[in-house]
Amino acid sequence: MPVKRLIYYTYEKLLEKEVQKGIIPTHVGLILDGNRRYAIEKGFPDVSLGHKEGAKKLDDVLQWCAEYGVKIVTIWGLSTENVERDDGELKALFTVIKDKIQDLSQNPIVKKYGFRIKVMGNLQLLPDALKEVARQAEDITKDHKNHILNIAIGYGGRQEIVEAVRKAIRNKTTVSHMELADSITIDDITSHLYTNGIPDPDLIIRTSGEVRLSGFLLWQSAYSEFYFCDALWPAFRKIDFLRAIRSYQHRHRRFGR
Repeated sequence: MPVKRLIYYTYEKLLEKEVQKGIIPTHVGLILDGNRRYAIEKGFPDVSLGHKEGAKKLDDVLQWCAEYGVKIVTIWGLSTENVERDDGELKALFTVIKDKIQDLSQNPIVKKYGFRIKVMGNLQLLPDALKEVARQAEDITKDHKNHILNIAIGYGGRQEIVEAVRKAIRNKTTVSHMELADSITIDDITSHLYTNGIPDPDLIIRTSGEVRLSGFLLWQSAYSEFYFCDALWPAFRKIDFLRAIRSYQHRHRRFGR
């Protein structure tokens, strides 16, 4: 074994032992950033090849999450802003996402560990073929009970909150505008979010060195811990994942108290 690989292997095993002693987050959110930059760095002729490499990486990460006991994974694959990209790139990106969701519905890792797939976001922004594949994936995995995989596509945190408020208002039967305004509660909004019924994320990981949420799970992340990783998403390694978990374990979570 080459020296570099030996060092990497030894360090990974040390990280594993350390992480296994601590508390594992129940819900991890992942901002999958850096696919285009990865393609450029690698000299790929088409940036869609970077997205394809990123799609492959998801299998590894789901495997790691299942092995270490992460029950819920929420990934952000496409924002509402991304939908405004160049038509050629967007069409290729839609194809990569459609193919990956179709793969996940039959994926051995999803089957083995019992991941139930939920696709969330403004699905009206998506092509019909992608919407249909998303519906099929949800249906195929609806009886999986061990883990949840939320796939956010056509998703924006601000838009999610606005839509939740609108739904909360529609369910109210108060008379005046003042009564309506006074009647809206935190629970009213929470119950109409895409993630209703599951715990808020304990840890959110963003790859590619960007240090911001960009609108990801704005409401749900009020008390989440954040970990920003320099690795581009397709190059995200197990040691990067373990470092993120270790960083989470070293935080003292007070939930505003």
